[in-house]
Amino acid sequence: MAETDLERFVDAPGRAEKIKEVRKMIDAMGIEYLYLQFVSVTGKIMGKGIPADHWETVAQKGFQLVYGATVNLFTDRAGNYLGYGPESAELVGIPEPETFMQLPWAKEIGRFYCTLFRNREEKENPGGYLTADCRGNLHRMHEDFQKKHDGLSLRIGTEPEMMWLKYGEDGKPRDGYSKPYCYHIDQFESLRPVSMQVIRYCRAMGLDMIQGDHEDAPGQLELNWMYDDVLRNADRLTTYRQICAQVARENGIFACFMSKPFMGVSANGCHHNMSLWHGGNDEFVKCGNNEDNLPGMRDNYMYVKGGENTFMPDGDDVQMPQKAGLDAIGGVVQHLQALTAIGCSTVNSYRRLWDTGFWAPVFADWGFQNRTTGLRVSAPGRFEYRSVDSMVNPYLMGTTLLAAMDDGIVNQLDPGEPEERNIYDAIADGKDVKKLPMSLGEALDHLDANEVVKRGMPGEMYRLFDEYKRDEFARFMSTVTEWDNETYMECLP
Repeated sequence: MAETDLERFVDAPGRAEKIKEVRKMIDAMGIEYLYLQFVSVTGKIMGKGIPADHWETVAQKGFQLVYGATVNLFTDRAGNYLGYGPESAELVGIPEPETFMQLPWAKEIGRFYCTLFRNREEKENPGGYLTADCRGNLHRMHEDFQKKHDGLSLRIGTEPEMMWLKYGEDGKPRDGYSKPYCYHIDQFESLRPVSMQVIRYCRAMGLDMIQGDHEDAPGQLELNWMYDDVLRNADRLTTYRQICAQVARENGIFACFMSKPFMGVSANGCHHNMSLWHGGNDEFVKCGNNEDNLPGMRDNYMYVKGGENTFMPDGDDVQMPQKAGLDAIGGVVQHLQALTAIGCSTVNSYRRLWDTGFWAPVFADWGFQNRTTGLRVSAPGRFEYRSVDSMVNPYLMGTTLLAAMDDGIVNQLDPGEPEERNIYDAIADGKDVKKLPMSLGEALDHLDANEVVKRGMPGEMYRLFDEYKRDEFARFMSTVTEWDNETYMECLP
């Protein structure tokens, strides 16, 4: 019988040594319990916990959990489990020893990311990679992209905006903790106990923090770390969210990643600054840690450095990327409408696009420093993908961007001339510009019609995402809101 994906993964060269190294760290740190994490279709952290005594066993055999956990184990409007029914098999999660990390706020806990597989007893493809695993898909798709394009790799840096909210008397989060004054150090200072604790935890867990500021919504902060390989950056964004939730618990406030909790002020965006590179090498970054006594495996502190950035200009125009980069961006521009379903993945996401005056992009175009377009050159050597908010699943965003870029490179898609005007002025002058979808339902229709972007959601992933999000949109459309009552309750006679 042929060796399965699961067996090859478990028996990979060097993995046994890493398992032993983790055991040494568990014993030295006094780790008592392990969180075995994976990421659902919507970006939620899922998984199981086990006593640290069982590390070697779970490292080899993994743990089992129902397939539906990859879809949050939620039910649809009719009460049926989304994605997988009760008759479905159980997935096998295998922890990746190189991702081991001690939680800085609970030093008795160790954390791992896991790769997911089909059950060993499945009749079809037993022990195969589970395509409902968005993180595993990104890992494999990026490797395939690199092989196909002569080692070309995607690096991303994200800008996760979020709001720190107070709890009201009803126990629900409501007002922002600070005033909506953008870049005001006084407002930044008002959140210092929170932001500094986030930064300490982030650095302990391998996030190379580089800058931060108070944004222009109540309680809104943006804290950034150094860009890196697309998968490692997605892991760090997921870790950052986990850290913010913990710091909120410690301070009795709420960490809000909802895209648009308030109208009339800026939303929580999550711009993706991206570039494609040839070459480069992983380098260790201390992040304030003692290199001889790290609180996690060394891989957590690696960042790719150097190489050739294909998005850098190579002519007289210091803004215009070279052709290799333009082809990739041509693919992204071509598929922006479908990609919006991934970057703006909730009903609430489109409040961000409808609330005018806050620089949210609503047109499928690109330009230099042009915040009215879905894509802009934010600095030489990188493009800022703007139609994405803080609810994004970064693993799905990574795989679908890779699919769009692959199409652009293979077919040498021309993104057109960069738009340097305010896009509204350009339209007034007669330019024909495609508008981004303005509701989740419209975005899902664009995604359904786009075979290229769906290649970034292989196997069962597209079915699961579409089923989950169609149900979400249907729930919204079948809900009577406060606005409905205020607008129509007394409109007649």
